[in-house]
Amino acid sequence: MSHEGVIQFEAEHERRELETGRYRELMCELIAWREIMALTGLVGQEPARYEGAGYGNVSARVGPHSAAIGRRSFLITGSQTSGKRCIGLGDFAVVDGYDYRANRVRSHGCAMPSSESMTHAAAYDASPLVRCVLHAHSPVLWRRRRALGLPETDPSVPYGTPEMALEVGRLYRETVLPERQIFAMGGHEDGIVAIGRSAEDAGGVLLRWLARAYGTACGEGDGEVCPT
Repeated sequence: MSHEGVIQFEAEHERRELETGRYRELMCELIAWREIMALTGLVGQEPARYEGAGYGNVSARVGPHSAAIGRRSFLITGSQTSGKRCIGLGDFAVVDGYDYRANRVRSHGCAMPSSESMTHAAAYDASPLVRCVLHAHSPVLWRRRRALGLPETDPSVPYGTPEMALEVGRLYRETVLPERQIFAMGGHEDGIVAIGRSAEDAGGVLLRWLARAYGTACGEGDGEVCPT
């Protein structure tokens, strides 16, 4: 049975509206790339995929580069919002802090933060230069992750857990992740994560590698490539 979209951390969440003046511009950047991801099948909700659960989410840092590890706040799409065609500020949350050892996330907003919040947090903790994280689901890119040489998390590590957060940190320290700005989630079917200094940077990385995956698929066959 799929566990897609299930929050696995302890949530300390305060339900209150996010400040429009503070978050609107960043929200619009994220919504723009979420729309592109939806059009390319990288985020959404379909009855035939993952037992009908929503998939994919986006986030961006809202605090200063100098913020301490564990307190690098970020704006992220809410849990169970991937299937919504149109979203607004009420569908986002701000993660204010997190603790891997305690498996706890502290946040506020009208929506609960994404179940992948711990993974996003780990990417931001890996480097203050990471300002955006896009979590996509791409069968074609995920299946060709090794042929393309993508960094990959341990297949035995489940998504949304402290162990996954530690894996993300390991990948950043020990692999070419900082250079390639993308990695596959070995134990999370079709899961791909792109990081960048901005939403445009991370989005460009994601689309370039998606194109490479389709190019590789074409080269392996007779020139006909199925979208999935």
